[in-house]
Amino acid sequence: MSVLFETSLGDLVIDLETEACPELCLNFLKLCKVYYYNLNAFFNVSKDFIAQTGDPTATGEGGESIFSYLSSPSDDSVPRYFKPPIVQSLKHTSRGTVSMAFAGGPKGGCGSQFFLTLNEGPIDYLDGKHPVFGSVVEGLDVLEKMNETFVDGTGRPMKDIRIRHVVVLDDPFDDPPGLLVPPGSPTMIPDTNFNLRIADNEDPLETLPAEQAEEERRLAAASASALTLEMIGDLPFANVRPPENVLFVCKLNPVTRDEDLELIFSRFGTIMSCEVIRDKKTGDSLQYAFVEFDKREEAEQAYFKMQNVLVDDRRIWVDFSQSVSKMGGSWSSAALKVTSASNGRGGGGGGGGGGGGNRVGHPKAHEEEMIVLTGQETTDGPKGDGEKMNREGIRDETTEAAQEEEEGEEGEGVGRGVLLDTEEIPVEVAAGIGTETIEIETETGTDMLVTMADEIDERLHA
Repeated sequence: MSVLFETSLGDLVIDLETEACPELCLNFLKLCKVYYYNLNAFFNVSKDFIAQTGDPTATGEGGESIFSYLSSPSDDSVPRYFKPPIVQSLKHTSRGTVSMAFAGGPKGGCGSQFFLTLNEGPIDYLDGKHPVFGSVVEGLDVLEKMNETFVDGTGRPMKDIRIRHVVVLDDPFDDPPGLLVPPGSPTMIPDTNFNLRIADNEDPLETLPAEQAEEERRLAAASASALTLEMIGDLPFANVRPPENVLFVCKLNPVTRDEDLELIFSRFGTIMSCEVIRDKKTGDSLQYAFVEFDKREEAEQAYFKMQNVLVDDRRIWVDFSQSVSKMGGSWSSAALKVTSASNGRGGGGGGGGGGGGNRVGHPKAHEEEMIVLTGQETTDGPKGDGEKMNREGIRDETTEAAQEEEEGEEGEGVGRGVLLDTEEIPVEVAAGIGTETIEIETETGTDMLVTMADEIDERLHA
């Protein structure tokens, strides 16, 4: 009767002494049948001595017999071990002898742990202490590999040697009551300290070809760079990928316009956007563009058909865009809005001028705060509706006029004047210097207003 062990070092075929040791062979075969030994490690290997396995915990203190395995955990009547008779005629005479590990003590006996002898000659020390029940008939070269493996101070191999699968070739015994064969082999390693070892399928001395090693190095460097860009906010996330429906078109003629390019590429499908990139100051074409299609298939068709096509006496080059600027821009804008809302300063810092984030709105909208900074006081009006009054109790009409102007034409000009150091800036001066929006990174809205007032004051004195 035989059992096939598929190990990480090779296959072993074990013949069992079913007639001389029926109880031992029954226990061993049924444990094999329920995949008890699958993924077990050889946790104790001694050169020219033994290789021990059969303990799911890989500590030498675990394991149980098939009778204990099938019994209820609350049933104390079934012992963990059993004590089979030791056949004196079966001894450890050569390499490949298979024996059950016998635990000492009053409750000791045989459970699931077994070992294979590695010495080419007899090992008399084991005779009479551990019962022999089989021998290895195929795979003696695997035993030689085990004998030469490197081990740590406890005898466990530095590189795991595991039983990957067990096949029962012949079983003459009936199954004990309650035995159910699992539908498949287990996939989880039973012991918990396997991560401290070299995996059984890992080769620490393996060297990759130069090209493959360079490719892996570049992938690792690209991954690290992407993570850095994510940390500083340039990418929404490290694994971002460029859109597959956007084409990059370069080598354009400077005279080529957005409408011309859109008309040419529209025959392949719906164009969502077509933009020729231009210099921000001069407005001159930078001779490249991005064309966004509605579907990826349309972009692929345009990629194959438009390569090296003559457009305005220039042969263009078409490729898929690798830019994620739009994705990153929308993500960063959304993040900025969330941050502004959480700080309670959305819309330009608390005034009435609109705008978001770091944008400085209409100076008249923040007149109240500027007056307070320059020593003037404001109080709530008698109506109690939020109207602001100066120190004489007179209604401040300049603020009301600024609010009306903002509702009519938001963002154009500074307004009719801003009170600063009890002086009113003329309308024509304020209108002349307030047509551009000034973006200033500050911590509070008040700082933004003071900076704007200083800007006005400097231009007046100039």
